[in-house]
Amino acid sequence: MTPTFDDLGLGADLLQAIAEEGYGSPTPVQQAAIPSVLEGRDVMAAAQTGTGKTAAFTLPLLQRLGGEPAKPRRPRALVLTPTRELAAQIEASVASYGRNTRVRAAVVFGGVNIKPQIAALNRGVEILVATPGRLLDLAGQGAVDLGTIEVLVLDEADRMLDMGFIHDIKRIMKLLPGKDRRQNLLFSATFSADIRRLAGGLLTDPVQVEVAPPNATADRVEQAVCFVEKRMKRGCLSALIQDGNWRQVLVFTRTKHGANRLAQQLEKDGLPAMAIHGNKSQSARTRALAAFKAGELRVLVATDIAARGLDIEELPYVVNYELPNVSEDYVHRIGRTARAGQSGRAVSLVDNDERKLLRDIERLIGQTLPRLEGVRMPAPAADEPETERARPVRSRNSGGRAVNSGRARSSGKTRTSAGAGATPRAASGAVPGATGSTTSNSASGEGQGRRRRRRRRGSGGNTSAAA
Repeated sequence: MTPTFDDLGLGADLLQAIAEEGYGSPTPVQQAAIPSVLEGRDVMAAAQTGTGKTAAFTLPLLQRLGGEPAKPRRPRALVLTPTRELAAQIEASVASYGRNTRVRAAVVFGGVNIKPQIAALNRGVEILVATPGRLLDLAGQGAVDLGTIEVLVLDEADRMLDMGFIHDIKRIMKLLPGKDRRQNLLFSATFSADIRRLAGGLLTDPVQVEVAPPNATADRVEQAVCFVEKRMKRGCLSALIQDGNWRQVLVFTRTKHGANRLAQQLEKDGLPAMAIHGNKSQSARTRALAAFKAGELRVLVATDIAARGLDIEELPYVVNYELPNVSEDYVHRIGRTARAGQSGRAVSLVDNDERKLLRDIERLIGQTLPRLEGVRMPAPAADEPETERARPVRSRNSGGRAVNSGRARSSGKTRTSAGAGATPRAASGAVPGATGSTTSNSASGEGQGRRRRRRRRGSGGNTSAAA
Protein backbone atom coordinates (compact mmCIF):
# COMPACT_ATOMS: atom_id res chain seq x y z
CA MET A 1 0.00 0.00 0.00
CA THR A 2 1.39 3.41 -1.01
CA PRO A 3 1.92 5.72 2.00
CA THR A 4 0.11 9.05 2.06
CA PHE A 5 0.86 12.31 3.83
CA ASP A 6 -1.97 11.44 6.24
CA ASP A 7 0.18 8.55 7.50
CA LEU A 8 3.07 10.83 8.53
CA GLY A 9 1.34 12.61 11.41
CA LEU A 10 0.87 16.00 9.76
CA GLY A 11 -1.98 18.27 10.82
CA ALA A 12 -5.09 19.11 8.82
CA ASP A 13 -3.90 22.62 7.90
CA LEU A 14 -0.71 21.24 6.32
CA LEU A 15 -2.54 18.38 4.60
CA GLN A 16 -4.91 20.92 3.04
CA ALA A 17 -1.98 22.98 1.70
CA ILE A 18 -0.32 19.83 0.30
CA ALA A 19 -3.54 18.87 -1.46
CA GLU A 20 -3.94 22.38 -2.86
CA GLU A 21 -0.42 22.09 -4.30
CA GLY A 22 -1.49 18.89 -6.07
CA TYR A 23 0.83 16.48 -4.29
CA GLY A 24 -0.37 12.95 -3.60
CA SER A 25 2.21 10.62 -2.09
CA PRO A 26 5.31 11.52 -0.06
CA THR A 27 8.73 10.72 -1.49
CA PRO A 28 11.07 8.24 0.24
CA VAL A 29 13.08 10.98 1.97
CA GLN A 30 9.85 12.58 3.21
CA GLN A 31 8.50 9.26 4.46
CA ALA A 32 11.70 8.64 6.42
CA ALA A 33 12.42 12.15 7.72
CA ILE A 34 9.08 13.78 8.56
CA PRO A 35 8.04 11.45 11.43
CA SER A 36 11.50 11.69 13.01
CA VAL A 37 11.51 15.50 12.84
CA LEU A 38 8.02 15.59 14.38
CA GLU A 39 9.34 13.43 17.23
CA GLY A 40 12.08 15.97 17.92
CA ARG A 41 14.93 13.71 16.79
CA ASP A 42 18.09 14.97 15.11
CA VAL A 43 18.19 13.90 11.46
CA MET A 44 21.00 13.43 8.95
CA ALA A 45 19.46 12.96 5.52
CA ALA A 46 20.93 12.48 2.05
CA ALA A 47 18.93 12.18 -1.16
CA GLN A 48 19.27 13.00 -4.83
CA THR A 49 18.55 16.57 -5.75
CA GLY A 50 14.93 17.03 -6.77
CA THR A 51 13.52 14.38 -4.45
CA GLY A 52 11.70 16.64 -2.01
CA LYS A 53 14.30 17.35 0.70
CA THR A 54 12.88 20.82 1.29
CA ALA A 55 9.39 19.59 2.19
CA ALA A 56 10.98 16.90 4.36
CA PHE A 57 11.99 19.58 6.85
CA THR A 58 9.63 22.51 6.14
CA LEU A 59 6.42 20.53 6.72
CA PRO A 60 7.34 19.20 10.18
CA LEU A 61 8.91 22.56 11.10
CA LEU A 62 5.63 24.32 10.37
CA GLN A 63 3.76 21.87 12.57
CA ARG A 64 6.23 22.07 15.47
CA LEU A 65 6.33 25.88 15.46
CA GLY A 66 2.59 26.47 15.15
CA GLY A 67 2.09 27.32 18.83
CA GLU A 68 3.74 30.21 20.64
CA PRO A 69 4.67 33.17 18.38
CA ALA A 70 8.26 34.33 18.25
CA LYS A 71 9.33 37.57 19.88
CA PRO A 72 10.83 40.40 17.79
CA ARG A 73 14.36 39.63 16.56
CA ARG A 74 14.22 36.16 18.16
CA PRO A 75 13.36 33.48 15.56
CA ARG A 76 12.59 29.97 16.78
CA ALA A 77 14.05 28.07 13.82
CA LEU A 78 17.04 28.80 11.58
CA VAL A 79 17.57 27.34 8.09
CA LEU A 80 21.08 27.95 6.71
CA THR A 81 21.69 27.65 2.97
CA PRO A 82 24.72 28.35 0.76
CA THR A 83 23.10 30.53 -1.92
CA ARG A 84 20.60 33.33 -2.33
CA GLU A 85 18.49 31.44 -4.85
CA LEU A 86 18.08 28.43 -2.59
CA ALA A 87 17.27 30.62 0.41
CA ALA A 88 14.53 32.42 -1.54
CA GLN A 89 13.04 29.14 -2.75
CA ILE A 90 12.95 27.63 0.74
CA GLU A 91 11.20 30.71 2.11
CA ALA A 92 8.68 30.45 -0.74
CA SER A 93 8.07 26.79 0.15
CA VAL A 94 7.51 27.71 3.82
CA ALA A 95 5.00 30.37 2.76
CA SER A 96 3.21 27.95 0.43
CA TYR A 97 2.91 25.03 2.84
CA GLY A 98 2.23 27.33 5.79
CA ARG A 99 -0.54 29.31 4.13
CA ASN A 100 -3.13 27.90 6.53
CA THR A 101 -0.99 28.37 9.65
CA ARG A 102 0.08 31.40 11.66
CA VAL A 103 3.79 30.62 11.27
CA ARG A 104 5.76 33.58 9.90
CA ALA A 105 8.97 33.31 7.89
CA ALA A 106 11.63 35.68 6.55
CA VAL A 107 14.61 35.24 4.24
CA VAL A 108 17.90 37.17 4.52
CA PHE A 109 20.81 37.14 2.09
CA GLY A 110 23.37 39.53 0.66
CA GLY A 111 23.25 41.56 -2.52
CA VAL A 112 20.05 43.41 -1.53
CA ASN A 113 19.09 46.20 0.87
CA ILE A 114 19.44 45.05 4.49
CA LYS A 115 16.84 47.45 5.92
CA PRO A 116 13.70 45.48 4.87
CA GLN A 117 15.30 42.36 6.35
CA ILE A 118 15.87 44.16 9.68
CA ALA A 119 12.25 45.38 9.60
CA ALA A 120 10.96 41.83 9.09
CA LEU A 121 13.03 40.58 12.04
CA ASN A 122 11.71 43.42 14.20
CA ARG A 123 8.15 42.28 13.48
CA GLY A 124 9.02 38.76 14.61
CA VAL A 125 9.33 35.54 12.61
CA GLU A 126 9.21 31.90 13.65
CA ILE A 127 11.38 30.61 10.78
CA LEU A 128 14.44 32.47 9.50
CA VAL A 129 16.04 31.30 6.24
CA ALA A 130 19.51 32.77 5.76
CA THR A 131 22.85 32.64 4.02
CA PRO A 132 25.78 32.66 6.47
CA GLY A 133 27.39 35.99 5.58
CA ARG A 134 24.29 38.16 5.82
CA LEU A 135 23.20 36.36 8.99
CA LEU A 136 26.50 37.21 10.67
CA ASP A 137 26.13 40.83 9.57
CA LEU A 138 22.66 41.03 11.12
CA ALA A 139 23.83 39.37 14.32
CA GLY A 140 26.77 41.77 14.53
CA GLN A 141 24.36 44.72 14.27
CA GLY A 142 22.13 43.30 17.00
CA ALA A 143 19.26 42.88 14.52
CA VAL A 144 18.78 39.19 15.36
CA ASP A 145 19.25 37.15 18.54
CA LEU A 146 20.03 33.50 17.81
CA GLY A 147 20.05 32.48 21.46
CA THR A 148 16.42 31.33 21.28
CA ILE A 149 16.78 28.98 18.28
CA GLU A 150 14.94 25.70 18.90
CA VAL A 151 15.62 24.02 15.55
CA LEU A 152 18.67 24.38 13.28
CA VAL A 153 18.60 23.16 9.68
CA LEU A 154 21.70 22.99 7.47
CA ASP A 155 20.50 22.54 3.90
CA GLU A 156 22.92 21.59 1.11
CA ALA A 157 25.56 21.12 3.79
CA ASP A 158 28.05 19.59 1.37
CA ARG A 159 27.92 22.68 -0.85
CA MET A 160 28.46 24.96 2.15
CA LEU A 161 31.63 23.05 2.96
CA ASP A 162 32.76 23.12 -0.69
CA MET A 163 32.32 26.90 -0.71
CA GLY A 164 34.42 27.38 2.40
CA PHE A 165 31.62 28.33 4.79
CA ILE A 166 32.87 26.10 7.59
CA HIS A 167 34.37 29.04 9.52
CA ASP A 168 31.15 31.06 9.22
CA ILE A 169 29.16 28.03 10.35
CA LYS A 170 31.37 27.67 13.43
CA ARG A 171 30.87 31.36 14.26
CA ILE A 172 27.11 30.95 13.95
CA MET A 173 27.15 27.83 16.16
CA LYS A 174 28.65 29.93 18.97
CA LEU A 175 25.60 32.22 18.82
CA LEU A 176 23.12 29.34 19.20
CA PRO A 177 22.03 27.41 22.28
CA GLY A 178 24.06 24.23 22.91
CA LYS A 179 23.38 21.33 20.55
CA ASP A 180 21.68 19.38 23.36
CA ARG A 181 19.20 22.27 23.80
CA ARG A 182 18.06 22.41 20.18
CA GLN A 183 17.00 20.04 17.41
CA ASN A 184 19.49 19.72 14.55
CA LEU A 185 18.68 18.68 10.98
CA LEU A 186 21.35 18.19 8.31
CA PHE A 187 20.30 17.72 4.69
CA SER A 188 22.83 17.07 1.97
CA ALA A 189 23.02 15.69 -1.54
CA THR A 190 25.90 13.43 -0.49
CA PHE A 191 27.46 11.95 2.66
CA SER A 192 31.16 12.66 2.21
CA ALA A 193 33.75 12.12 4.94
CA ASP A 194 33.74 15.89 5.59
CA ILE A 195 29.97 15.90 6.04
CA ARG A 196 30.16 13.03 8.52
CA ARG A 197 32.79 14.90 10.51
CA LEU A 198 30.57 18.00 10.58
CA ALA A 199 27.60 15.90 11.67
CA GLY A 200 29.63 14.37 14.48
CA GLY A 201 30.03 17.76 16.14
CA LEU A 202 26.54 18.98 15.32
CA LEU A 203 24.06 16.12 15.77
CA THR A 204 23.07 14.03 18.80
CA ASP A 205 22.14 10.40 18.11
CA PRO A 206 20.73 11.29 14.67
CA VAL A 207 18.33 9.29 12.56
CA GLN A 208 20.19 8.62 9.31
CA VAL A 209 18.26 8.75 6.05
CA GLU A 210 19.93 7.82 2.78
CA VAL A 211 17.55 7.08 -0.08
CA ALA A 212 20.02 6.87 -2.98
CA PRO A 213 23.65 5.81 -3.50
CA PRO A 214 26.18 8.64 -3.08
CA ASN A 215 26.63 10.73 -6.26
CA ALA A 216 23.87 8.84 -8.07
CA THR A 217 22.11 10.59 -10.94
CA ALA A 218 18.33 10.65 -11.23
CA ASP A 219 16.91 7.65 -13.06
CA ARG A 220 14.63 9.78 -15.23
CA VAL A 221 17.48 11.82 -16.74
CA GLU A 222 18.43 10.62 -20.23
CA GLN A 223 22.15 11.41 -20.40
CA ALA A 224 24.36 11.59 -23.47
CA VAL A 225 27.74 12.90 -24.64
CA CYS A 226 28.55 14.68 -27.89
CA PHE A 227 32.24 14.83 -28.90
CA VAL A 228 32.80 18.07 -30.76
CA GLU A 229 35.70 20.36 -31.62
CA LYS A 230 36.00 23.33 -29.32
CA ARG A 231 35.47 25.89 -32.08
CA MET A 232 32.31 24.11 -33.26
CA LYS A 233 30.52 23.91 -29.92
CA ARG A 234 28.36 26.99 -30.41
CA GLY A 235 27.10 25.78 -33.79
CA CYS A 236 26.45 22.31 -32.38
CA LEU A 237 24.44 23.74 -29.48
CA SER A 238 22.35 25.93 -31.79
CA ALA A 239 21.68 22.96 -34.07
CA LEU A 240 20.58 20.77 -31.18
CA ILE A 241 18.14 23.42 -29.96
CA GLN A 242 16.77 24.40 -33.36
CA ASP A 243 16.60 20.98 -35.01
CA GLY A 244 15.18 19.32 -31.91
CA ASN A 245 12.75 22.22 -31.32
CA TRP A 246 13.94 22.50 -27.73
CA ARG A 247 11.98 25.24 -25.98
CA GLN A 248 13.41 25.51 -22.46
CA VAL A 249 17.14 24.82 -22.23
CA LEU A 250 19.46 25.40 -19.28
CA VAL A 251 23.09 25.63 -20.46
CA PHE A 252 26.08 25.49 -18.12
CA THR A 253 29.41 27.18 -18.84
CA ARG A 254 32.57 27.18 -16.77
CA THR A 255 33.05 30.95 -16.36
CA LYS A 256 31.01 34.12 -16.03
CA HIS A 257 32.66 35.66 -19.10
CA GLY A 258 31.90 32.51 -21.09
CA ALA A 259 28.24 32.64 -20.02
CA ASN A 260 27.86 36.24 -21.18
CA ARG A 261 29.57 35.54 -24.51
CA LEU A 262 27.55 32.41 -25.24
CA ALA A 263 24.25 34.15 -24.48
CA GLN A 264 25.16 36.92 -26.92
CA GLN A 265 26.14 34.39 -29.59
CA LEU A 266 22.89 32.45 -29.20
CA GLU A 267 20.95 35.70 -29.59
CA LYS A 268 22.73 36.19 -32.93
CA ASP A 269 21.54 32.71 -33.91
CA GLY A 270 17.95 33.78 -33.28
CA LEU A 271 17.63 32.01 -29.92
CA PRO A 272 16.39 34.27 -27.07
CA ALA A 273 18.97 33.84 -24.30
CA MET A 274 20.22 35.47 -21.11
CA ALA A 275 23.04 34.69 -18.68
CA ILE A 276 23.04 34.47 -14.88
CA HIS A 277 26.09 34.35 -12.64
CA GLY A 278 27.60 35.92 -9.54
CA ASN A 279 28.51 39.23 -11.21
CA LYS A 280 24.87 39.89 -12.04
CA SER A 281 22.84 41.84 -9.52
CA GLN A 282 20.22 39.95 -7.55
CA SER A 283 17.45 41.82 -9.38
CA ALA A 284 18.95 40.91 -12.78
CA ARG A 285 19.22 37.24 -11.78
CA THR A 286 15.64 37.25 -10.52
CA ARG A 287 14.35 38.82 -13.75
CA ALA A 288 16.22 36.31 -15.91
CA LEU A 289 14.92 33.36 -13.90
CA ALA A 290 11.36 34.68 -14.05
CA ALA A 291 11.54 35.13 -17.83
CA PHE A 292 12.96 31.63 -18.26
CA LYS A 293 10.32 30.01 -16.06
CA ALA A 294 7.58 31.89 -17.92
CA GLY A 295 8.83 30.60 -21.27
CA GLU A 296 9.85 34.04 -22.52
CA LEU A 297 13.49 32.89 -22.77
CA ARG A 298 14.38 29.84 -24.81
CA VAL A 299 17.87 29.48 -23.31
CA LEU A 300 19.28 30.36 -19.90
CA VAL A 301 23.09 30.25 -19.72
CA ALA A 302 24.47 29.81 -16.21
CA THR A 303 27.60 29.15 -14.24
CA ASP A 304 27.48 26.70 -11.34
CA ILE A 305 25.78 29.36 -9.23
CA ALA A 306 22.56 27.79 -10.55
CA ALA A 307 23.32 24.08 -10.27
CA ARG A 308 21.58 23.79 -6.91
CA GLY A 309 19.71 27.07 -6.95
CA LEU A 310 17.12 26.48 -9.66
CA ASP A 311 13.78 24.76 -9.17
CA ILE A 312 12.03 24.99 -12.53
CA GLU A 313 8.93 22.89 -12.95
CA GLU A 314 9.23 20.39 -15.81
CA LEU A 315 12.57 21.72 -17.11
CA PRO A 316 13.18 19.36 -20.06
CA TYR A 317 16.79 20.06 -21.12
CA VAL A 318 20.17 20.65 -19.52
CA VAL A 319 23.31 21.10 -21.62
CA ASN A 320 26.86 21.07 -20.31
CA TYR A 321 28.48 23.42 -22.81
CA GLU A 322 31.65 22.86 -20.80
CA LEU A 323 32.15 20.08 -18.28
CA PRO A 324 32.62 21.16 -14.66
CA ASN A 325 36.08 20.95 -13.14
CA VAL A 326 34.66 19.13 -10.10
CA SER A 327 32.97 15.85 -11.01
CA GLU A 328 30.33 16.09 -8.29
CA ASP A 329 29.01 19.29 -9.88
CA TYR A 330 27.94 17.25 -12.91
CA VAL A 331 25.42 15.41 -10.72
CA HIS A 332 23.99 18.68 -9.41
CA ARG A 333 23.89 20.33 -12.83
CA ILE A 334 21.85 17.59 -14.50
CA GLY A 335 19.68 17.36 -11.38
CA ARG A 336 17.95 20.54 -12.56
CA THR A 337 15.94 18.37 -14.98
CA ALA A 338 13.78 15.32 -14.22
CA ARG A 339 12.52 16.93 -11.02
CA ALA A 340 9.19 16.35 -9.32
CA GLY A 341 8.73 12.96 -10.96
CA GLN A 342 9.21 14.29 -14.50
CA SER A 343 11.67 13.08 -17.12
CA GLY A 344 14.41 15.09 -18.80
CA ARG A 345 17.48 15.06 -20.98
CA ALA A 346 21.08 16.09 -20.27
CA VAL A 347 23.61 16.48 -23.09
CA SER A 348 27.31 17.24 -22.57
CA LEU A 349 29.43 18.80 -25.33
CA VAL A 350 32.94 17.43 -24.85
CA ASP A 351 36.13 18.49 -26.63
CA ASN A 352 39.57 16.86 -26.47
CA ASP A 353 40.68 18.97 -23.50
CA GLU A 354 37.73 17.66 -21.49
CA ARG A 355 38.12 13.91 -22.01
CA LYS A 356 39.89 13.51 -18.68
CA LEU A 357 37.04 15.36 -16.95
CA LEU A 358 34.55 13.05 -18.69
CA ARG A 359 36.40 9.96 -17.47
CA ASP A 360 36.34 11.35 -13.92
CA ILE A 361 32.58 11.95 -14.16
CA GLU A 362 31.88 8.48 -15.52
CA ARG A 363 33.99 6.95 -12.77
CA LEU A 364 32.10 8.96 -10.15
CA ILE A 365 28.60 8.01 -11.34
CA GLY A 366 29.58 4.43 -12.17
CA GLN A 367 28.45 4.38 -15.78
CA THR A 368 29.66 5.09 -19.30
CA LEU A 369 27.52 7.76 -20.88
CA PRO A 370 26.07 6.99 -24.33
CA ARG A 371 27.52 8.88 -27.29
CA LEU A 372 25.35 10.90 -29.67
CA GLU A 373 25.68 10.48 -33.41
CA GLY A 374 24.38 12.20 -36.51
CA VAL A 375 23.55 15.79 -35.62
CA ARG A 376 23.95 18.66 -38.01
CA MET A 377 27.29 20.38 -37.39
CA PRO A 378 27.28 23.95 -38.79
CA ALA A 379 30.61 25.43 -39.83
CA PRO A 380 31.98 27.84 -37.19
CA ALA A 381 32.09 31.55 -37.84
CA ALA A 382 35.44 32.99 -38.87
CA ASP A 383 35.77 34.85 -35.54
CA GLU A 384 34.42 31.99 -33.42
CA PRO A 385 36.29 32.09 -30.07
CA GLU A 386 37.29 28.94 -28.27
CA THR A 387 35.51 27.88 -25.10
CA GLU A 388 37.18 28.18 -21.74
CA ARG A 389 39.85 25.59 -21.00
CA ALA A 390 39.38 23.18 -18.16
CA ARG A 391 41.61 24.17 -15.25
CA PRO A 392 43.31 21.53 -13.13
CA VAL A 393 41.63 21.53 -9.71
CA ARG A 394 41.58 19.59 -6.50
CA SER A 395 38.19 17.89 -6.37
CA ARG A 396 36.84 15.24 -4.04
CA ASN A 397 35.83 11.71 -4.77
CA SER A 398 32.75 10.13 -3.18
CA GLY A 399 34.74 9.19 -0.10
CA GLY A 400 35.80 12.77 0.54
CA ARG A 401 39.48 12.18 -0.42
CA ALA A 402 41.10 14.92 -2.50
CA VAL A 403 41.95 13.86 -6.05
CA ASN A 404 43.38 15.65 -9.07
CA SER A 405 41.07 16.63 -11.90
CA GLY A 406 42.14 18.67 -14.90
CA ARG A 407 42.37 18.88 -18.64
CA ALA A 408 43.68 16.07 -20.78
CA ARG A 409 46.20 16.53 -23.53
CA SER A 410 44.70 16.77 -26.95
CA SER A 411 45.78 13.97 -29.26
CA GLY A 412 44.53 13.35 -32.75
CA LYS A 413 41.39 14.63 -34.34
CA THR A 414 38.32 15.18 -32.22
CA ARG A 415 35.14 13.44 -33.27
CA THR A 416 32.34 15.88 -34.02
CA SER A 417 29.26 13.70 -33.89
CA ALA A 418 26.16 14.70 -31.99
CA GLY A 419 22.47 13.96 -31.93
CA ALA A 420 19.17 15.72 -31.51
CA GLY A 421 16.40 14.34 -29.41
CA ALA A 422 12.69 14.61 -28.97
CA THR A 423 11.06 16.27 -26.02
CA PRO A 424 10.98 13.73 -23.19
CA ARG A 425 7.64 12.37 -22.10
CA ALA A 426 6.38 13.74 -18.80
CA ALA A 427 6.11 11.17 -16.05
CA SER A 428 3.21 11.22 -13.64
CA GLY A 429 3.53 12.30 -10.02
CA ALA A 430 4.99 15.34 -8.35
CA VAL A 431 7.44 15.97 -5.58
CA PRO A 432 6.75 18.71 -3.06
CA GLY A 433 9.59 20.87 -1.90
CA ALA A 434 12.22 19.85 -4.44
CA THR A 435 14.64 22.75 -4.40
CA GLY A 436 18.35 22.95 -4.71
CA SER A 437 21.42 25.19 -5.46
CA THR A 438 25.23 25.62 -6.07
CA THR A 439 27.62 28.53 -6.28
CA SER A 440 31.32 28.57 -6.88
CA ASN A 441 33.25 30.73 -4.43
CA SER A 442 34.27 33.16 -7.17
CA ALA A 443 30.67 33.50 -8.33
CA SER A 444 29.06 34.01 -4.98
CA GLY A 445 28.18 37.24 -3.22
CA GLU A 446 28.55 35.24 -0.02
CA GLY A 447 32.14 34.32 -0.93
CA GLN A 448 32.99 37.91 -1.78
CA GLY A 449 31.59 39.16 1.51
CA ARG A 450 33.53 36.53 3.42
CA ARG A 451 36.81 37.63 1.82
CA ARG A 452 36.04 41.27 2.69
CA ARG A 453 35.45 40.34 6.31
CA ARG A 454 38.79 38.52 6.47
CA ARG A 455 40.66 41.52 5.05
CA ARG A 456 39.01 43.83 7.56
CA ARG A 457 39.84 41.55 10.46
CA GLY A 458 43.45 41.50 9.29
CA SER A 459 43.56 45.29 9.24
CA GLY A 460 41.74 45.76 12.53
CA GLY A 461 38.70 47.28 10.85
CA ASN A 462 35.00 46.56 11.05
CA THR A 463 34.29 42.89 10.31
CA SER A 464 30.78 43.43 8.94
CA ALA A 465 30.24 42.97 5.21
CA ALA A 466 27.25 42.45 2.97
CA ALA A 467 27.31 38.86 1.79
